[in-house]
Amino acid sequence: MKIYKNTGNIDTRSGFGAGLAELGKTNPNVVALCADLTGSLKMDEFKDNHPERFFQIGIAEANMICIAAGMTIGGKIPFTGTFANFSTGRVYDQIRQSVAYSGKNVKICASHAGLTLGEDGATHQILEDLGMMKMLPGMTVINTCDYNQTKAATLAIAEHEGPVYLRFGRPKVANFTPEDQKFEIGKAVHLTEGNDVTIIATGHLVWEALEAAKILDEKGISAEVINIHTIKPLDETAILKSIRKTKCVVTAEEHNFLGGLGESVARTLTLNHPAPQEFVATNDTFGESGEPLMLLDKYGLNAKAIIEKAEAVILRK
Repeated sequence: MKIYKNTGNIDTRSGFGAGLAELGKTNPNVVALCADLTGSLKMDEFKDNHPERFFQIGIAEANMICIAAGMTIGGKIPFTGTFANFSTGRVYDQIRQSVAYSGKNVKICASHAGLTLGEDGATHQILEDLGMMKMLPGMTVINTCDYNQTKAATLAIAEHEGPVYLRFGRPKVANFTPEDQKFEIGKAVHLTEGNDVTIIATGHLVWEALEAAKILDEKGISAEVINIHTIKPLDETAILKSIRKTKCVVTAEEHNFLGGLGESVARTLTLNHPAPQEFVATNDTFGESGEPLMLLDKYGLNAKAIIEKAEAVILRK
């Protein structure tokens, strides 16, 4: 099987910051708005180099979304930045009414998503955001896996016309996708070929899926790993093609199993090609304060859990 090399752990939010900084140089219509978290969102370089296009809104996230929506009328491409919980749960009404309903070209960029926010605890560790955002008509939903992919996605969404939710994280994680990659919205990335089980992962769980696939290979189990960076629109063609071959699937995400990637895959299978599925996700629960890796272990969001689910779903074929 194909082996991927980690070129060095780095946080995905820094990929967003690097992409935004590059857009600042190449696209004069890109503007950035932040809700008092410039450093956490890695927006400092854009702010320093383009102060006339950076707007510090303060702790007023609803106002930030509405200002961003208004800016699009003048042809600007606003990128908003704050924590994922504040980017969605706190301002859902404003996103629905001022952005999604009218199809405004706003890029909602959300850091510190999921359990890996860590010590800040359940009030900040949103695990419902993918579901909330994918239900909004016309909203594109992206959840990237490493630094390189996050930077590429940031560049790509500036060229996409329409509202986008871009989700990324706080911790330093493996960086393994190509530096020069072309990010295609809605296009799955096949990482490994396999015949026994399909593993469909998103975000931080993609690297865990690759680690699981190596161990499964040592056990004589051939796993096909697919990186679904775009939750909506979902690449149903790639998913169905793989599962028709392997006849079973494990989905893995740092999100509630209700409303997330796994649910979208389950709907796709139900409508087109029913097959056994196991979920690696949080089970209808809030998070808690703790070190990121310890939380992933406790809630079963790691390579070990993916291996266990893979072995279980194979028995259901």
